[in-house]
Amino acid sequence: MCKTLNHHSDINWVYQARGDVHRIEAYMTGVAYAPHRHDTYTIGITLEGVQSFDYRGETRHSLPGGMVVLHPDELHDGRAGTDAGFRYRTIYIEPPLIQSALGGRPLPFIEDGISSDQKLFNAVLPLLEEYDQPLETLEYQDAVYDLAAALGEAATKNSSDGDHPIKLFNYNAAQLARQYIHERLEHGISLEDLEAVTGHDRWQLSRDFRALFGTSPHRYLMMRRLDKARNLMRVGHSIADAAFASAFSDQSHLTRQFKKTYGMTPRFWIKALGDGPAR
Repeated sequence: MCKTLNHHSDINWVYQARGDVHRIEAYMTGVAYAPHRHDTYTIGITLEGVQSFDYRGETRHSLPGGMVVLHPDELHDGRAGTDAGFRYRTIYIEPPLIQSALGGRPLPFIEDGISSDQKLFNAVLPLLEEYDQPLETLEYQDAVYDLAAALGEAATKNSSDGDHPIKLFNYNAAQLARQYIHERLEHGISLEDLEAVTGHDRWQLSRDFRALFGTSPHRYLMMRRLDKARNLMRVGHSIADAAFASAFSDQSHLTRQFKKTYGMTPRFWIKALGDGPAR
C-alpha cells in the first residue's frame, strides 16, 4: 500500500502529511489515547501491529491492512494490542463533505468501527497512499466523492433501516447554522441565535444539524475553536496564547477540551509532533 518506514522506536510519534487535508501517520505504544470524540469521520488503515480500541460497548482489533471507520461524535479510545506497538495512517473527513456528496442524505454509519468492505477500502486507499505529496484540490474532491458513495453502500449493506427520507431534514437551515458558527467562533452562541438566523425551530434545527453534520451545534463550535488552537500551537504559539486566541476561558479550559476531543493533552500532542520520523 505504501512505503514502509524504517523507524522502530518506543517513543510515540505523529507525522502530519503535507497540505491542507488533515492526514496523519502515527506510531503508538501502550495506552495511546484516552476516551475521546471527533466531529469528523476518522478513517484509517493499520500498517503494523494490532490497533485496539473500545467503540460502542465492544473492544475492536484492527490488524495490518485492516480498516478503521469511526463515525463522527462516537466515543472511542486507542491502544496497542501487543507490546510491539502499532503504526497507522488516518484521514479526518468533515461530515459536510460526505453529506453534500450524498445529495443531502444523512451520514452513513459503519456500526462496528471496522470494515472489510473492498469497495470502501479502494476508496480510502488514494487518500492515504501518497503521504509525501499534498493532495491536489480536484484529486481530493474526486476521492471524497468516491469515498462518500462507498460509505453509503457499505452502511446500507449492514443496515435494515434503509435511508432516512430527505424531506425529514432541513439542509438549508443546518447549513446556515454552520456558516453562522464559523463567523462567530469567538462569541457565545445559543440555539435561540441559530433559530433567529435560520428561521427554523431550534429543536428541529438541533436534530437536523446532528443528522446532517454528525455532531451537535455546540460540539461543532468547540471543535472549530480547537482547530484554531491546534493550528496556532503547531506553528509555535504557547498553549496559553492559543487558548486566548481561540476563545477558551484559559489554558486549563483548552487542555480539558483538547483531551476530551483528541485523547491526549496539548503538551503530549506537541511533543509527539516533535518526535515524528524524519522524511
